[in-house]
Amino acid sequence: MKKITGIFLSMLFAVTLAACGAKAPAGEDVKEETKTEDVNDEKMTEEKKDDKTSAKTDLNVFAAASMTESLEELKAVFEEENPDLNLVFNFDSSGTLKTQIAEGADCDVFISAAKKQMDELDPNSDTKDSDITIDPDTRFDLLENEVTLAVKEDSRKDIRSFDDIKTDKVETIALGNADVPVGQYSESLLKNMGVWDDIQEKITFGSNVKEVTSWVSEGAVDCGIIYSTDAKAAGLKIVDTADPDMLDKKVIYPAAILDKSAKKEACEKFLSFLNSDEANEVFSQYGFKPAN
Repeated sequence: MKKITGIFLSMLFAVTLAACGAKAPAGEDVKEETKTEDVNDEKMTEEKKDDKTSAKTDLNVFAAASMTESLEELKAVFEEENPDLNLVFNFDSSGTLKTQIAEGADCDVFISAAKKQMDELDPNSDTKDSDITIDPDTRFDLLENEVTLAVKEDSRKDIRSFDDIKTDKVETIALGNADVPVGQYSESLLKNMGVWDDIQEKITFGSNVKEVTSWVSEGAVDCGIIYSTDAKAAGLKIVDTADPDMLDKKVIYPAAILDKSAKKEACEKFLSFLNSDEANEVFSQYGFKPAN
């Protein structure tokens, strides 16, 4: 009996030692607990960030491509002053933007590079052609731009004026398509100069002013007719500026809130900001002028 008891005690002692050996050192337990706490802290931090982001209201602004640089700079200023708002830009030709809006795209504010596209969304206009419209009470003329003839800074073509377009100095010229404002301004200018029909073989048409500007910058064409703002932003050389009397219409940028927007108060705050001295200072740096 004593022998059996001794054997039992020996086995019990061995099992106890094995259990103690399997147990992790106290220091490792603390490390595991600390790691878990760190992960939890990181999760809480990420959740707080997500909460802040989700708390912001997105304003979808459809703006003419020529406003890209100026509005991107103003975005940071506006959002710093209005931390609950987030500007989401869609830049393209005004004709493309107008079509997207008419087809139901999510847009709160529209800024066009010409009155034509805004008129097509204005319920008070004779040329309205869309069921989706702007709120006419919010419409106003924001900026004015200039139509220019631009070349690469290192161009050797000796192009000095619009009159050179009809000469052998210009073999290729880039213009905007007829459905984009910069193309419409260019066409009216060249027709009023009496050279439109004579230069058709020289023309390469672009889908918006940024594409035309890019071709001039890359030297793909001898020159291009673009806005003053785009020429300055791209570091191009402006050789001539169109006389406003030679254009059918002034280069005016109207702005308005979409009638269907559910964020009218926030939109009004943004448009008010665009009319501020602070915003006008930035616009002027890019070549824009306040609309008269």
